[in-house]
Amino acid sequence: MTPQPLDPLPDWDPEERPRVPGSPALVKHSPGRRLAYGLVGLLVIATSGLGTGLVSANLQNIQGHLGLTSSEAVWLPAVYVMFNASANLILFKCRQRFGIRHFAEASIAAYVLLCVLHITVADYPTALLLRAVAGFTAAPMSVLGMFYLMQAFPLKHLGRALCLALGLMQAMTPLAWVLSPSLASTGDFREIYRLELGMALLSFAAIVIVKLPQGIRIRIFEPLDFLSFALLAPAIALVGAVFAQMRYEWWEDNPWMAYAIIAAMAMALVAVLIEHHRARPLIMTRWLGTSDAFRFGMGAVGMRFLLSEQSYTAPGLLRTLGMGPDQLQPLYAVIFVGTIGGAIISALMFGPKRVLTILGLSIGLVIAGSYLEHNATSLTRPHDVYLSQLMISLAAGMFMGPLLLMGIMKALSRGADHIITFSVLFSLSQGIGGLAGPAVLGTYQLYREHEYSAVIVNALDPADPQVAQRIRLYQGAYARAIVDPARRDIQARTLLSQTATREANVRGYNDASLLNSLIAFCFLFWTFASDFIRVLTGGMEKARRLTRRRLSVARYRRSRKLRTMPL
Repeated sequence: MTPQPLDPLPDWDPEERPRVPGSPALVKHSPGRRLAYGLVGLLVIATSGLGTGLVSANLQNIQGHLGLTSSEAVWLPAVYVMFNASANLILFKCRQRFGIRHFAEASIAAYVLLCVLHITVADYPTALLLRAVAGFTAAPMSVLGMFYLMQAFPLKHLGRALCLALGLMQAMTPLAWVLSPSLASTGDFREIYRLELGMALLSFAAIVIVKLPQGIRIRIFEPLDFLSFALLAPAIALVGAVFAQMRYEWWEDNPWMAYAIIAAMAMALVAVLIEHHRARPLIMTRWLGTSDAFRFGMGAVGMRFLLSEQSYTAPGLLRTLGMGPDQLQPLYAVIFVGTIGGAIISALMFGPKRVLTILGLSIGLVIAGSYLEHNATSLTRPHDVYLSQLMISLAAGMFMGPLLLMGIMKALSRGADHIITFSVLFSLSQGIGGLAGPAVLGTYQLYREHEYSAVIVNALDPADPQVAQRIRLYQGAYARAIVDPARRDIQARTLLSQTATREANVRGYNDASLLNSLIAFCFLFWTFASDFIRVLTGGMEKARRLTRRRLSVARYRRSRKLRTMPL
């Protein structure tokens, strides 16, 4: 049975009525009102995206202030993603039950309180807890920003508004890297939390003053919803934890990762069995088993995986070569501009018949950008990767809107009750894909670095004239500081070993870029091949139906002719 609204509904026009409960009505606004909605949307999107970006950009400063190891520090952004990916399991129904306005105000109030607690935090366990809660509370913030921005556009341009909103969300991470050197100049890592608190307070005031239009409230919660959430949320968190730590704790030497995956699979299996046999499930398991859902999930994970090259390969290589946040600031400015440009291009090109074209163009840009970076050397500097990173950032801004709209259309074609399943699938694919990309590329880069390092070190024969000359040059560099010749020789050989390790790292990053390019090429081939097979299968099925119809008509005419023949 269709749930009945809890409140009397306004006299909406058919095109203004919310498509699903929990979303605001798409009413007509005056130009001034549209401008206000657009500005509030930009502010809320910036507030929701800058927080985690600033933490990632200043992770080394936070690590130093709290006295953490690298594997401990990486938990701070990881727990944010882990809880953010599972938040939509329950938050979508909260919107449907309590209404979009109350949901908006409660979400931003919780976010403000969390920012206040961040400023007072002084120990690692509390910081972890707060980042986990921040991931959960940031999920509704991004949705609110998207709703506000959509109110700023006419009904016929809602698809373009969605493309712009999602592109802006992608651009917040490079913007955080652009802003972080100025914030880090004070030496107090809490400056990032003070900025986050100020933006949250501004967003809270803006949401209270400029309210979203009324939506539809329905009684939607069931007791089994909370059981499914209690099983699926830890499963998602455990998978995210494994991917987050793969680069820092070698997974072959840490059995807890295998136990975490086994526990996640067991909890997910129990939750799927519960949902599969429910009359009104939280997750539509039957739709998840269809080819449409599988293709969408693989496409979303694949694109997020490929775009993780932007956050790992080129920046990681430059940091290995000694580039700090100040030197990387112009590079991230280029990435920010490219992401905004990609969102604008996606909005201008948007159309149901152009979705596959936009996705294909995005993958092509990733292939070209990754391939351009596979010939880096120890002399590579940020300006050498401007073009490749601009291409990849254009792809990051272009793909999200069309991919999301394609998934929404497929879900709505099955019914409005499939939107929760789609929201969970999309957020999970982005969270897991964003963690899996650096994990896989990082593992491969580390593996290749060890191989190259062994080859280079074995080739460093002290009897080789070139090696001996390099050692003498390094000894000369320490001549004024170290008098003892033996100590100078040790320091020179140590410096030579560090140089060999640096060169091995550069080659490892080159191989990771080439691997990403090859994966992108295979992904592009799979995308168009599967679409071609689907179209071909549909055409063959249509031809078979037409043939059967013609045969039935022929039999009918033959039978009528036999009945009318004289005996």
